[in-house]
Amino acid sequence: MSDKPKTLEEFVNPEERARKVNWAAFVEADVANFFNEHGLEKMSIEDGNGNKAKLSRQKDDGIKVEYSSTTIL
Repeated sequence: MSDKPKTLEEFVNPEERARKVNWAAFVEADVANFFNEHGLEKMSIEDGNGNKAKLSRQKDDGIKVEYSSTTIL
């Protein structure tokens, strides 16, 4: 994937572009690590911009992750 912006919005606001792209990575890495380190059973997070995630511990000690992202055009 190229780092060059493909749209005017991406050119004008690269931080917004990076935040949208990285939501899934943030949830699967940082949030999942926090969840594990603190031995949580369930957790929900929301960033106030339409991105949401739910994590829950499974019986086999795995983590079920559900996340969504909203884009306003």
